Amino acid sequence: MKITEAESVVMEVLWAHSPMAAEEVVRAVGDAQRWQEATIKTLLNRLLNKGAIRATKDGRRYLYAPVLKREAWVQQESQGLLARLFDGRVAPLVAHFSQHHKLSRKDVAELRKLLEELDDGAR
Repeated sequence: MKITEAESVVMEVLWAHSPMAAEEVVRAVGDAQRWQEATIKTLLNRLLNKGAIRATKDGRRYLYAPVLKREAWVQQESQGLLARLFDGRVAPLVAHFSQHHKLSRKDVAELRKLLEELDDGAR
């Protein structure tokens, strides 16, 4: 399922706080993005049509909640990024960030720890 960048903003709000009424989504997203109510409602409708969210009737309003799990979306997006830019490989991605000084000392320490854990698990 392809989620656009704008739709992902709405999804992040719903992943963090759901279910939410449209008005609550408008408040949460509109304030941060400076988007109009109609834009946000259009995004909700697009997400509904894609099956990424569901709407449940609650009196005179609908409550929106994600169907698509954030973990599944992140997995899909990260695999797509790796495939498009780095031939599906992680090492060139890390090398790219390293060459452009985008890795902090903390990042490097976390990568070392992860590699050690992976190495220990392979034995």
